[in-house]
Amino acid sequence: MQLRSKSPAATAEIAALLAGKLKAGDLLTLEGDLGAGKTTFTKALGKALGVRRTINSPTFTIIKEYVGDLPFYHMDAYRLEDTEEDLGFDEYFHGSGVTVVEWASYIEDYLPEKRLDIEISYEGEEERTLTFKARSAHFETICEEIYDEYSGD
Repeated sequence: MQLRSKSPAATAEIAALLAGKLKAGDLLTLEGDLGAGKTTFTKALGKALGVRRTINSPTFTIIKEYVGDLPFYHMDAYRLEDTEEDLGFDEYFHGSGVTVVEWASYIEDYLPEKRLDIEISYEGEEERTLTFKARSAHFETICEEIYDEYSGD
């Protein structure tokens, strides 16, 4: 499924629609070029999940944990390319919160099969295309609902 975002506000709308459908244990992966909007999307998602703290990229810490309506885990796997170290990912992927992994392709071998992969690509200065790949029936349903509800404005 693909959705077109014409602005950061539209991207935030997509993230908020998604947040309203997530449950404990859900895993989202984000891919896209530097500056494509992965962290912007994650901030909007976290805010919609009730996180009140400032959400920023965990590039140097790898994992940041936030308190919201559900625990919210934000990972940046950019520095983990070719790593063999087990950082306890399973605790997050199968835990009591929602996990977002930026640059997830760097830890592909550690990722559970059931997840929602999202790729964000440039289409203009502020326009983006968000491509969703549902890897379970749960996420297929969510994608269908978001597609029906997104205004695209």
